[in-house]
Amino acid sequence: MPYTKVSFKNANGITLKGKLEFPLTRKPEAYAIFAHVFTGHKNLIGAKHISRALTLSGLAVLRFDFTGLGESDGDFSDTNFSSNVTDIKAAAKFLEENYQSPSVIVGQSLGGAASIFAADEIESVRAVATIGAPSEPEHVTHLLGCKIEDIEKEGKAEVTIGGRPFTIKRHFLDDLRKHNMFQKIKKFRKALLILHSPQDEIVEIENAAKIYHAAFHPKSFVTLDEADHMLTNKNDAFYSGQVISSWVKRYIDVPDTEVLKTDKQVIVKLGNEGYTTEIMAGRHAIIADESESLGGNDFGPSPYELLNASLGACTAMTLQMYARRKKWDLQEVRVHLDFKRSYKEDCEACPESDRRIDKFEKVIEMEGDLTDGQRQRLLEIANKCPIHRTLAGSPQFITHE
Repeated sequence: MPYTKVSFKNANGITLKGKLEFPLTRKPEAYAIFAHVFTGHKNLIGAKHISRALTLSGLAVLRFDFTGLGESDGDFSDTNFSSNVTDIKAAAKFLEENYQSPSVIVGQSLGGAASIFAADEIESVRAVATIGAPSEPEHVTHLLGCKIEDIEKEGKAEVTIGGRPFTIKRHFLDDLRKHNMFQKIKKFRKALLILHSPQDEIVEIENAAKIYHAAFHPKSFVTLDEADHMLTNKNDAFYSGQVISSWVKRYIDVPDTEVLKTDKQVIVKLGNEGYTTEIMAGRHAIIADESESLGGNDFGPSPYELLNASLGACTAMTLQMYARRKKWDLQEVRVHLDFKRSYKEDCEACPESDRRIDKFEKVIEMEGDLTDGQRQRLLEIANKCPIHRTLAGSPQFITHE
């Protein structure tokens, strides 16, 4: 999906880095913020595929790294639950000042708990969705195990979480104890969607039950059967995003956005303004456009650039398939492509009725311990990829309503 890398300052003047993803048309109906898991970052599988589902439904999504994590500046050991809340508020302020005030916050795990606290202080937010959130922020301390005693005694300790070392200070524990989730939810008056897996081994599903029973309507619960806590299965993450997308439209002013569907292999859609074209190829959303000099917005590759890309991708895949079958040492292949139209005098094979010929030029780079004979054979194979053969042949075109 189209996106823009962004940065903004938090309440302490620390620069936070994020990615603002847009629908294919770059005309979002509303803006959402995604808050990632404890010690995680914005580019985890779950975050990426939840955001993708939201953007396909017409929302723009800002997912960012909390202070001291991912690409954001700052020292993680100086952060706590309160700083997560203020980071979310800083993200909302950034959207308000540069794009549009956010209507939705989606938070995963501890990010879900922080989302509830932050949303209560962001007037524009009308709906919050939590995924695998704890019923109390202090629940996260179970990840610290026996290190809690060291933190309390020494003031800090190094803890391994998800295979990575983090320094946790005493103020982190003290801050967690100050936040009463039950009291916050009892006063919460915004739409709340709780998603949780019965198989969650990190934050047990009983946490979802406690949040649900404490909250007032409108509230909803969706079970994520067989999903893990981190939503490492992209299908679980995408499904979560789809559920949130459908649910949230009851609470924010978002006109229905058509999701492209077809019983063919590809569907293409273009309205009566500009050339920004939506494409759904299987499950994959693509955008095509023309350059600004031709009246487009340059939001995506042109049709001929897509054609070049298709030929190049097919060529590279075909070469690797052949090399792997032969057990040749082709470590990497790069295909550089140009498309040109030449006049008849440049091509003796052109029929008299056609004054021009279409020319595709492929320049192939191959890395690996290959003999001259192997390289020559691979160049021959490059001209036998399916897309190459289709373009070189005489395909039949059938056009109808």
